[in-house]
Amino acid sequence: MTCKRLTDYARRNGYPFLVIHAGHETREWTDGSVEYLQLKRSPVSFSLDEELAFDPFFQRHIRKIRRRLVDFKPDIIHITGLNDVSIMGSYLGWKLQIPLLGSWHTNLHEFAAQRLQGAMRFLPQKFSSGIAKFAEKRIRDGAVLYYKMPKVVLAPNQELVELLGKGTHRAAFLMGRGVDSEKFSPAKRTVDDNVIRLGFVGRLRPEKNVRLLIEIEKELLKLGKTGFSFLIVGEGNERAHLEEKMKHAEFTGFLEGEALSEAYANMDIFIFPSETDAFGNVAQEASASGVPSIVSDKGGPKYIINHGETGYVAKTNEDYVNFAIELMDDREKRLEMGRKGRELTVARSWDAIFAGVYDGYAETLRIARERKQISDDE
Repeated sequence: MTCKRLTDYARRNGYPFLVIHAGHETREWTDGSVEYLQLKRSPVSFSLDEELAFDPFFQRHIRKIRRRLVDFKPDIIHITGLNDVSIMGSYLGWKLQIPLLGSWHTNLHEFAAQRLQGAMRFLPQKFSSGIAKFAEKRIRDGAVLYYKMPKVVLAPNQELVELLGKGTHRAAFLMGRGVDSEKFSPAKRTVDDNVIRLGFVGRLRPEKNVRLLIEIEKELLKLGKTGFSFLIVGEGNERAHLEEKMKHAEFTGFLEGEALSEAYANMDIFIFPSETDAFGNVAQEASASGVPSIVSDKGGPKYIINHGETGYVAKTNEDYVNFAIELMDDREKRLEMGRKGRELTVARSWDAIFAGVYDGYAETLRIARERKQISDDE
């Protein structure tokens, strides 16, 4: 989503931009100042997530990519993670002596650890947790090593900015996320009843910690709470388990456009228990929709929510339940938090975010020229 918005920003401003990405077929096209080269993945590609895959033989396209880069003559190559396409970009940046900027989008190490632990549920928890933690550290260290190749790195929260800056010894800057405050708005609400809707939007996968929603519902029912329902938007391999275990929940599947806007606005409290998100833009979209959020104190979403003002940051599973009850019982507090969240979120425009990305490009060029001058002098 962020990459698509970045290329839209370049097109609207007439900035020359070449996008090289993978897809279901190989083709090229141009849209204003933006040129696209889509390259087909091989049949041996394996799935990483919904519509995301990795092709171990993607390097077969290297000549085509190189020719396209030579024709385009880029000042900078922007890589977006440890993936098959960006690995080619990193290699060709080195080969053609084109400066690299790298942006961190996904906490791959935490995703991998969560899935690995989920796959080892049949083993004692202490043993599987140890293996998962070991794998998480190794993958994180490998990812940080990969980001030593760019001259400038961008990350979606301050915690990651500090991790990458310290680990890579490169210039590291914040690249947050914007929100479309017209698309996500309280004005999109279509329900008017006495049901309190606790919402979730995202992939229904183990790394999103979605099974905690089951425990939250159990505790609410145990404490005698009624008149509530969970509104769960998204798809993933945990959906069947959630549907089986939750008694008061509506599952919409994947939504987009106006249907997604309405779903957010129809929520009264947004609960996002993920501990692995680098940013958590869904919490920001909920705020734009006038909905207070309860998020984890681990990962990026805690930087979006002002604790006690636009929502709550939960440190324990009990916190989720207690904060949910507090908001369920106090309509005025819910509405006031929603208003404050909306006010703060409206100021976070995508254009401001991408202007910062172009500042990062300028810094990349400055560093590259400075190092070249030192090299020439030597």
